[in-house]
Amino acid sequence: MLTIGDVSPRFGRRDFLKVGALSLGGVTLNDLLRVKAQAGAARSTGLTTGKSVVFLFMHGGPSQVELFDPKMEAPTGIRSATGELTTKLPGITFGGTMPKLAALADKFSIVRSFRTGDANHDIKPVVSKTTFGANYGSLYSRVVGANNPINGMPSNLMLFPQAVDPSTQPGTMSFGNFSNTGSFGNVYAPFVPGSGGEAQENLRLRLPMDRLDDRKLLLSGLDQVKWGYEKGGERSAVDKVRDQAFTTIMGGVADAFDLSKEDPRTLARYDTAPLLKPEDISRHWNNYKNYVDNGKTLGKLLLLSRRLCERGAGVVTVTTNFVWDMHADVNNATVEEGMRYMGTPFDHAVSAFIEDCEARGLGNDILLVCCGEMGRTPRINSKGGRDHWGNLSPLMIYGGGLKMGQVIGQSTRDAGEPLTQPIENHNLIGTIMHTLFNVGELRLSRSAPGEVTRVAADWTPIPGLS
Repeated sequence: MLTIGDVSPRFGRRDFLKVGALSLGGVTLNDLLRVKAQAGAARSTGLTTGKSVVFLFMHGGPSQVELFDPKMEAPTGIRSATGELTTKLPGITFGGTMPKLAALADKFSIVRSFRTGDANHDIKPVVSKTTFGANYGSLYSRVVGANNPINGMPSNLMLFPQAVDPSTQPGTMSFGNFSNTGSFGNVYAPFVPGSGGEAQENLRLRLPMDRLDDRKLLLSGLDQVKWGYEKGGERSAVDKVRDQAFTTIMGGVADAFDLSKEDPRTLARYDTAPLLKPEDISRHWNNYKNYVDNGKTLGKLLLLSRRLCERGAGVVTVTTNFVWDMHADVNNATVEEGMRYMGTPFDHAVSAFIEDCEARGLGNDILLVCCGEMGRTPRINSKGGRDHWGNLSPLMIYGGGLKMGQVIGQSTRDAGEPLTQPIENHNLIGTIMHTLFNVGELRLSRSAPGEVTRVAADWTPIPGLS
């Protein structure tokens, strides 16, 4: 792991040991050199498109009905518990907590025949057999390298709420390890900025935002640490850490993590915290803290994602912990109440991201994917919730140079099954891979690993988007 703590004259050997662990998550110097060489080769030979992917993983399983397929012609108990809203697309309606996205419906596409495959809580759209047991971003890093060779920006990042607010709960790994790399090795694991939780087992970036510009102080502190390690015969390990820290800071990457450098008007547009105050959320539910964390961080996480992509990140995965479960049990709110807690921040943050990317001319350069690990039952249960459902799931896609302003596929009358050709998880991964890679060049490459080539070449992208 790599964590840079309080960079001051008091920065000491023990602090550096604590956060650096000397092993960088098992990554050796030869690993780093090899990855750097791979990065230069991949970028120079045209294997990548230069585009980025932001994957907003809606952990817990969002409802297809209350999001983008309200089925208001169906009986009570099946149709949307939040009503419906007309959208920019004629004849297309969304659930009642999506007013801002409804007004932008011509800017993105909805898939109404998507299914993830089962009703299990896990992280299968992000890590699955489809991606050989690796975080899908690790496939990208395996080709381009773990860091941008020009400025040091990590190519694959995982953002939990603690990336923007250290007071939030650590990222949960209860239903799968987002940092899995399959057989590719730890060097290709997502870079996880933040300050806690099991997700930080690989690389961390903890840089005090008020100290980022004081590079001389940083390097002075690192030199002191280096001197201490040299005395102990540990020079190679600290050189490795120092080099990565130097590359990150001097390349300007650290500025990307500092939201205070953003235009205040943009920051205010993204901010979801004012929409849902803690006192507005019932403490009756055990999921209360997750609802609070989701509400106060989602917008900032998406803003951070845009900033990272602008500075060279290839893949950014975002999750706000386990908030989309809607059983109306001791843990989770009813679907109507839960959509106020989850749907309202989602509508605000995602619409801000789309408007921001459009204003900056990034609509062709960044692909945004929004989905969870499953959907919810067509019928609302006796307590007012919807239970696990694997036969249909909501999916929203924006940007990436794909065809926007359409609804792909249809569902049955109760939103329980695909009525048209099902779109599967491997189609979604195929779309992501075709966005990131020039697949024809990848097929011909001798340097690209076979697993990555097979995923990119064999999985058909979602029909109608390209």
